[in-house]
Amino acid sequence: MSDLTLVIGNKASSSWSLRPWLALKQIGVPFREITVPLRQAETKAEILRHSPAGKVPVLRDGDVTVHDSLAILEYLAESHPEAGLWPDDRGARAAARSISAEMHSGFVDLRRNMPMDVTDKHPGEGRTPEVLADIARITELWRDARARFGADGPFLFGRFTVADAMYAPVCTRFDTYGVELDEVAQAYVGTVLGLPAMREWYAAGAAEPWGALL
Repeated sequence: MSDLTLVIGNKASSSWSLRPWLALKQIGVPFREITVPLRQAETKAEILRHSPAGKVPVLRDGDVTVHDSLAILEYLAESHPEAGLWPDDRGARAAARSISAEMHSGFVDLRRNMPMDVTDKHPGEGRTPEVLADIARITELWRDARARFGADGPFLFGRFTVADAMYAPVCTRFDTYGVELDEVAQAYVGTVLGLPAMREWYAAGAAEPWGALL
């Protein structure tokens, strides 16, 4: 029996929550899920009950608490090595870590101007020059990973890895805002959004009573 509990925010728009949630679903590890509605009067106090960092997501594994999406993904890769959440090859692993870290710390303009919303479509919105530069960089990363490391499967490094979990919310953004993509990037978005776990996330987001946090 798994002792894992994942505390997340609204599925409609909590991009950081999606990342470890999707990874757990993909590797088939059972976990308990707690949703804390964001931007409510009691949100901060409720999150602080689970983590002193005051942010979601939070993973609890017995007496271990891990906050921050990328830290949680690293923890899952370490605690479930059989799942292959990082590529086997050292060079591919370095590349996967690099682009995951770039997603974690970068693309601020894309996040600000194209916030995640799995409940609606906003074609044409958010296209500032800075956002277009972010899109160009992201699709460049995707093309490079697919060309160099993706021969054995449809994900960035062939099989599903941490890198795919990190970029899954970007796939939702490109779909929501109708971003025109090259053939490689469009195929990758289709692969990610076609996952059963992603369809489950979308359906749950649409059913939430709080709505998207745009």
